[in-house]
Amino acid sequence: ENLLYGRGTTDCLGHVALLTDFLHTLGKTQPQLERTIIVVFIANEEDSSRQGVGIDALHKAGHLDQLKNGPVYWIDAADTQPCVGTAGVVQWSLKSVGRLFHSGLPHRGINSIELLMEALSVIQKRFYEDHPPHENEKKWNYMISSTMKPTQIECARGSLNQIPPNATVSGDIRLIPFYSMKEVMARVESYVEDLNNSVTDLPQRGPASKYEVKDEGMKGKLELTWLSEGEDGIACRLDSEGNKVIQEATKEVLGDVTPFALSGSLPLVRNLQDSGFDIQMVGYGLSTRYHADNECVDINDMKKAI
Repeated sequence: ENLLYGRGTTDCLGHVALLTDFLHTLGKTQPQLERTIIVVFIANEEDSSRQGVGIDALHKAGHLDQLKNGPVYWIDAADTQPCVGTAGVVQWSLKSVGRLFHSGLPHRGINSIELLMEALSVIQKRFYEDHPPHENEKKWNYMISSTMKPTQIECARGSLNQIPPNATVSGDIRLIPFYSMKEVMARVESYVEDLNNSVTDLPQRGPASKYEVKDEGMKGKLELTWLSEGEDGIACRLDSEGNKVIQEATKEVLGDVTPFALSGSLPLVRNLQDSGFDIQMVGYGLSTRYHADNECVDINDMKKAI
């Protein structure tokens, strides 16, 4: 099958082996090079809780400055074709606070699940109205546009004859890089603020469903929490020498070149681009095996990369 199985073969230890073999081949064959080739192996790419380690630390210390003189190929994509764009990402949590009561007397309680579902529907609707498909997406060949979606949900545990006092839904925003993540986060915060100011205007689910108990002076409310700082995606420069070279090389080896952009995220690359580096991305693992139990890489793809 020519498949090599193991943790990290696609993401991203396989690329460490690939670049090690590449350096070994250069040392063995000693070709006449027109450029200086620098390979940087980094650690701690995905653990933002550990500071001062990895590419961001090297950048801060000035050790990468010489790389601004030429293209920087970030070898951490997949599927052998140039990846010319990624999405930004931020994780969020939305909590609804209602009122615990017996389900036989629902008019005395505030159903946090119903409140949460209706509120999230409004928030998503406004998100997509404010962040429609961008005109530049076709130029970079993005697979899909920006998204805001729930991925987990939970509520206060109790018996089935209780209206839960709170519920929480969590998820992420995947943002095409032609929008600003900071601006988007501010807009979502304003959506929640508007909902809290008019919570009784939300659609109700049946005659006993309500988000206010007037004689108790109680209203349902929403609490938004950002679970990560948020980072912008990257749209690689399509007019740079680095992009031209990787496209020509790919076409020469594979017979065709089809650059693509996706709504996954790669940490750090946008910060480097904003600092003046010509970041170009490519990778030779299999995107279908990212973080999979049967992660593997096709050895033939690695050979073609060399």
